[in-house]
Amino acid sequence: MVDLTFTRIAGGERGPGPDRVLVVGPSLGTGVADLWTRCAALLPPTWLVVGWDLPGHGAGAPATTPLTIEELAGAVRDRAAGITAGCPVSYAGVSLGGAVGFAIAVEPGPFDAVVALASAPRIGTPADWRERAAYVRRAGTAAMVEGSAARWFAPGFLDRDPATGSGLLLALQSVDDESYALACEALAGHDLRDRVASASVPLLVAGGEHDVVVTADQVEVALAGVAHLPPAEDPAATADLIVTFLEADR
Repeated sequence: MVDLTFTRIAGGERGPGPDRVLVVGPSLGTGVADLWTRCAALLPPTWLVVGWDLPGHGAGAPATTPLTIEELAGAVRDRAAGITAGCPVSYAGVSLGGAVGFAIAVEPGPFDAVVALASAPRIGTPADWRERAAYVRRAGTAAMVEGSAARWFAPGFLDRDPATGSGLLLALQSVDDESYALACEALAGHDLRDRVASASVPLLVAGGEHDVVVTADQVEVALAGVAHLPPAEDPAATADLIVTFLEADR
């Protein structure tokens, strides 16, 4: 079993208990609080927003053994089962966190709905992920900053919001090298294309119009002016999307 670190991001302060628990997941190379805090602050205050960190990212302890997307999903399901507080519990994840969302949608456990952001049933190719893992083991996560800046953010974002962009890129440099490499290898083994049609809970697949990793033609909703990190690039639009989807009359 993968041991994940969970952190309360926002909400849940009002009333006797939350109206909904939303578990949020990170992208590869990001801490969940760095990625989600501004977006979570715009969600209903009666929601409890709880995030999980990848091993070696954010508050997560480094990984020393291989992991899979399915194992991450299992750890998230198990933890969520203990924090439902008698209310609906939903999931939203970005990129690798969205890959975990696809696995949850297929086997939801306590979750009633999933939002997968900047993600797909398969992301990239196994060869590319294994090549990146080998590169990070040689050069370290600091060597990923330039490429990540190009992939993560829409054109002009770093000029418009340098504090958010530089904060995420600075945090990337502190990610544990081996944990990042193991997460790359987990993505190399991620392929739910033949299972996602059997998702047993509502699933929204959304992303950014400028995303070069998961392109706009791969998602149902493409957010304008956004690339690969929607909760950081446009917190308000991402929050609106999540609330509209989760509060839809089903």
